[in-house]
Amino acid sequence: MKLQEARIAAGLTQEELAARSHRSVSMVQSIENGRRDGSTKTLMAFAEALGTTPNVLLYGVDHTNRTSGKEVTR
Repeated sequence: MKLQEARIAAGLTQEELAARSHRSVSMVQSIENGRRDGSTKTLMAFAEALGTTPNVLLYGVDHTNRTSGKEVTR
């Protein structure tokens, strides 16, 4: 998961992301360090808190192509 990169790009600390996503700081740390995988619900909460999509958190790019045939990167 590209959580740490997305969090840093958004200018948030682990504590701020935890608060915005209603998750614990230890959850954020565990996922960022690869010790734990998050559930789909957690992935969605992180994406919403970071103003991005789950695809960006999983793959680093948004492959949803919602508005055009072009790949969107964030």
